[in-house]
Amino acid sequence: MGGDLPAEERNGLLGRTELLAGIERRLATGGGVVLAGPDGIGKSALLDVVAATAAERGELVLRLSPAEPERSLLYSGLVDLFTQLPPDAVEALSAPYRAVVEAVLSGSLGSEGEGGLACRRALCRVLETVAARQPVLLVLDDTQWLDAASAGMIGYVVRRTGDQPIRTVAARRLVEPGSDHWASRLCPPPVLELTVPPLAADDLAALLEAHGLPCRAASRLHADSGGNPYLALALGGAFGPDPEPAWRPVPLPEPVRTRLRRRIDALPTGVAETLLVAALATRPTVTQLCLAGRPDAEREIRLAGSAGLVRLDGPVVCFTPAGVATVLVDEAESTRRAAIHAALAGVATDRAEDARHRALAGSGPDAEVTRSLVAAAEAALRRGARGLVAELYLLAADRTPPGWPRQEWLVSAAEAAASAGQPDLAGRAAEAVLAGDATAAHRVRARIALIDLAGQALGEMDQAFAAALADAESEVALLGPLRLRLAWRALVAGTPDRAVAEIDGAITAARAAGDRTTEAMALGVRAQVQRVRGHADYVDTLARALALPVPELTGWLHLTPRYLAARFALADDRLDAARAELLTMLATAERGGGEELIGVLRSLAEVSARSGRCREALQHAQRAMRVCEQTRGSPGPCWYTLAVAELAGGSVTRALAYAERGVRASEQERDSIFLCRNLHVLGQARLRAGQHRAGVDALRRLRDLEAEQGVADPSLLRWHGDLAAGLAALGAYDEATETIAMGRRAALRLGHCPGVLAQLDRAAALVLAERGDPGSAVDLSAAAAQCFATLDQPIERGHALLVQGGAERRRRRYAAARVAVGAALTIFLQVEAKPWVEQTNRVLARAEGISTGPYSPDAASRTTDRPRTVTGVTAETGDRPPAGPPGAPEGLTSTEAHIAGLVRQGASNREIATRLFISVKTVEATLTRVYRKLGVRSRTQLSSRLNER
Repeated sequence: MGGDLPAEERNGLLGRTELLAGIERRLATGGGVVLAGPDGIGKSALLDVVAATAAERGELVLRLSPAEPERSLLYSGLVDLFTQLPPDAVEALSAPYRAVVEAVLSGSLGSEGEGGLACRRALCRVLETVAARQPVLLVLDDTQWLDAASAGMIGYVVRRTGDQPIRTVAARRLVEPGSDHWASRLCPPPVLELTVPPLAADDLAALLEAHGLPCRAASRLHADSGGNPYLALALGGAFGPDPEPAWRPVPLPEPVRTRLRRRIDALPTGVAETLLVAALATRPTVTQLCLAGRPDAEREIRLAGSAGLVRLDGPVVCFTPAGVATVLVDEAESTRRAAIHAALAGVATDRAEDARHRALAGSGPDAEVTRSLVAAAEAALRRGARGLVAELYLLAADRTPPGWPRQEWLVSAAEAAASAGQPDLAGRAAEAVLAGDATAAHRVRARIALIDLAGQALGEMDQAFAAALADAESEVALLGPLRLRLAWRALVAGTPDRAVAEIDGAITAARAAGDRTTEAMALGVRAQVQRVRGHADYVDTLARALALPVPELTGWLHLTPRYLAARFALADDRLDAARAELLTMLATAERGGGEELIGVLRSLAEVSARSGRCREALQHAQRAMRVCEQTRGSPGPCWYTLAVAELAGGSVTRALAYAERGVRASEQERDSIFLCRNLHVLGQARLRAGQHRAGVDALRRLRDLEAEQGVADPSLLRWHGDLAAGLAALGAYDEATETIAMGRRAALRLGHCPGVLAQLDRAAALVLAERGDPGSAVDLSAAAAQCFATLDQPIERGHALLVQGGAERRRRRYAAARVAVGAALTIFLQVEAKPWVEQTNRVLARAEGISTGPYSPDAASRTTDRPRTVTGVTAETGDRPPAGPPGAPEGLTSTEAHIAGLVRQGASNREIATRLFISVKTVEATLTRVYRKLGVRSRTQLSSRLNER
């Protein structure tokens, strides 16, 4: 099976498909390729794939991989090259040339005079001899370490043998003194120079997961490594067998420091100093660096960017990877750091930044500095800049004189950092509290901050909860917030009964302490549990929660009654109301950051996907994932949202990958909430990819989990219709019908689920059409399409029209089918629902290719005004549907060849009917004709006949 996989997958290389294709295109047309990139980016791995692919084609691969000490060894590269040549090719040389080769191998050849010229000619002659038998590929890695004499010889030869099948691919570091002229001169012209980019987040996550790292660590390491595979793997190894808590920074391994230091040392004079200033600034910009004493900052940042050490995010200079800043700061003298902070304070544009740099410019207790830090922190807190609040309070605790409220500032720093999604600051502050002489109240608050950093992995915080409960016995005011988190932990664990008990405890404690905020959030969570269980009194509970005052920024905005009300509006198909409320909350969440921002962005992505704003859905989901990486949060929820957005307007293949990763992440964190959600989108993606059995398995698992948890509201996760559609594709009509009936009973009992009922009607139409009642199927699907039009859900409406078109085809009403499918295509094009556009084009292409008579392409173009351009791309897989098996026997029509090819692939008649949008009877009749034409009697004989051809 290995030969059927792409080369990059066989070699464990991910995310490099386009780059490899570019290399192969240039090599196929002649010339050479130079790969440039920093240490650890994957140049050698790419060369491995190129070399393996060439060897599979029967080419002779000659590979040089010099090391740094070999740069000063005369002809060391040439020795390595000669030892890889076929011995008979060397023996075929004339006696003088053989003597030259022997001199090179023995180390007796000089670098000047006739010996050097003879060596060039000998190398030309032997390579021409080998190339006459088979093509030759020179693979030159780390060319910056190739000795000058060998580089000169190889460059001479490749220029003199341009008419021979000898090609070269070389790799060099992005920045290395003296390396720029090496690689390009080692390749025959024209030379294509390619920069190897960092790996995308999902590709790096897949690589790290393959090395046994948990999903959350993989997400964290992408941000820490800047997408560099070597750095990510090295940092991942630093976790050790027992991973550190999420709030502790990953130690920088010494090999990583060495590599980063080498990259920094290779920079031109002055660039490293400018980078040090940027590393010490809060949000460095080129303008700020110029004002702080680096007048050439624009040029120097550009040079650092070309070296892959920084990038610009708008005006802000960001380090890639972040470890570059760590190395710069750690290795700078304290006096130099203090001077830079003083310079940055002099150009600070606000009070908080000035206070921060003045504090860092000095050392030891300082009352005046402490006062300025506390005042700046309070001002930052009023405007919601929690990340800055945390740093300022932490600095105040470090510089405060004895007798000042140091513990209170440490706790405030921990709380602000936790809500802002800054685990390093939060962990440092909280652990300082727990290690000192703190009161019980301070210890409880510090532990709550650490609990909040756990995200969905609350099941791993048993020790912190137990210690906090013990301290909270004497602190009634903190018992409410603590029990609120215990309630959320119970919900995440899938134990709603336990959650109800904790909610009651949280409400009682909050009322006793006069804590209206905690009481409001606990009531909101109670409303959520009531709705999940199908209790109508959730409406009154939520109204009581909304009536209580809740601060704009709580750190738990995603659990406030206002946020839950927006989520309920989404579940009730009141999409405009949900979107308006969430957009209002977004401005607030952006000031707070962390989980608040992630929660609002994820919900906006879901609302946008359902309302047909596909591009907007992708933007919100991608931004949520970026924030999650920066804050080292739980990735399962964001992968779920990305999968939802991709199914609407991106790629079914990517949606499938995100959903699978989301399931794994949720399982690792024992998060039942997002395990269910990820199973739902995984089932949808598999069904859309034609993997009906696997899709049904995922949805059945979801069904069983919801039954265990007592979930009774079908509007929260609308899986009943999806499961019924998958079951119908497998021919399990009775189970499909029962699934629809179960969902319908639940929806009618609750009375607020018009979208759910429409989805169930659409699924019922599929079952009816399969069972031979296409007339009723048309009526049901048309009614569903009308309902979705009323709800302003264009993608769902287009899906219903596709079902209607299929039912019309089964009635042999081809014109009506074209009208329905054409209307669906128009909708999908308008909302940029790319996967649905591809799927609809596929339906149209197959329909026109299979039908005859009234359903011909010409008739189709006369009947509808839809675009005549048909891509024929399979939306589920991204591949073009096969036109028939390779070497199909003559005499078969394209339809017969296509169906025969699917039989050969192992598809059942029902699966073929589903994929081709035709009836099972049509498949059976077509196969009968195929058997007769080929003289076979069974599917096995048919497959054997096709295999022979």
